Amino acid sequence: MKTLDRIPTGKIERASKLVKTGVKIGGNYVKYYGKKLVNPELTRDELNEDNAGDIYDGLKTLKGSALKVAQMLSMDKNILPSAYVEKFSLSQFSVPPLSAPLVRKTFKKYLDKYPEEIFDTFDKDSINAASIGQVHKATKANKELAVKIQYPGVAQSISSDLALVKPIAIRMFNLKGKDSDKFFEEVEHKLVEETNYLLEMKQSQEITKACAIIPNMEFPVYYPELSSERIITMDWMHGKHLSEFAKTDFDEATGNKLGQALWDFYMYQIHGLRKVHADPHPGNFLISKENTLIAIDFGCIKEVPDEFYYPYFELARTEVLQNDTLFMEQLYKLEILTATDSPEELLFFKALFKEMLSLFTAPFNETQFDFGADEFWLQIADLSQRYANDQQIRKMNGNRGSKHFLYMNRTFFGLYNLLHDLKAKVEVNSFRKYIE
Repeated sequence: MKTLDRIPTGKIERASKLVKTGVKIGGNYVKYYGKKLVNPELTRDELNEDNAGDIYDGLKTLKGSALKVAQMLSMDKNILPSAYVEKFSLSQFSVPPLSAPLVRKTFKKYLDKYPEEIFDTFDKDSINAASIGQVHKATKANKELAVKIQYPGVAQSISSDLALVKPIAIRMFNLKGKDSDKFFEEVEHKLVEETNYLLEMKQSQEITKACAIIPNMEFPVYYPELSSERIITMDWMHGKHLSEFAKTDFDEATGNKLGQALWDFYMYQIHGLRKVHADPHPGNFLISKENTLIAIDFGCIKEVPDEFYYPYFELARTEVLQNDTLFMEQLYKLEILTATDSPEELLFFKALFKEMLSLFTAPFNETQFDFGADEFWLQIADLSQRYANDQQIRKMNGNRGSKHFLYMNRTFFGLYNLLHDLKAKVEVNSFRKYIE
């Protein structure tokens, strides 16, 4: 793959790159409507593929926040057309890496030495290049190490990148009014945290130590003395990415074992630690030869405050979902319903969220849940499709709910998708014994 000798870091330069991408997308629409005149039956599939390719090509050289947003969107397989999901999911593993001279320059700036002065061996070619950083393999004192290097300018361009992406997101998710700012502020806050590798080091050590109690989980050891605010060094972990493993012919027992470890890992964090690894995409998990689950990235950690935690999980209880008074009480606490809602909005959103929550919280109301069952996913796909095409929703304000929904919903939907990939049946309350 071609390497990058530089990344655009200036606001104007990055904006001009996205403007060029916008011009390409405009051309795609002109081409599509021209063909549509000749063939009225033409679907949007070709348009989606062209647009997805041009957007991804524009973002991948910018790296940083814009590419991270694409990665987040690719995790939700029921929101975007498949062409976007397939293209954006490449941001998890496959973007152009930094060139060797730029890597050496980054080391000199942040550790005051070149990599060959620190490690016994250091592979100049990266193993993985993603949205915020890339990983190189190294050795020191007979230990295999993974060295994650942050791209230059990523931390400084977060605000300007999100300002450029914001109009697209507002249109895609039907966000109206000034209240939408709280969601973008939440994204900006978490991205700023993700670029702070000293914070990531601290969070990684705290959570891996606490979660060592979970069976069939493995974590790397981190090395603060070989790390800085833009470089993290940890153990090199051997295994297949979860998405690669999911394509192999694994047996049911193995899928259930890995799925149980993943479920317990997440439930223990949410209910025991009240903070959670909020980036559950396949690139952050490996499967070892011994069929253990390895978590390798703790850059995005979401704290779950009590004022959100209690009403959020109250809505997972069947007795609350079936009691209109209790149900609406929690909806107000979570800012899903507001005092300014019209009677029409109250009825509409109460019915909408009752249907959504009854489906999405179904796993919590069973002793065992089969995430590999097609019925659950067909229901999710059907619900997403119906509301995506609902003209009434388009007329209403879509930015509802506490800002904490953004990363918690992302966490659960990502977790459900990973469990589906593993075709896992899980014991829902198994995690409680580790908390007790």
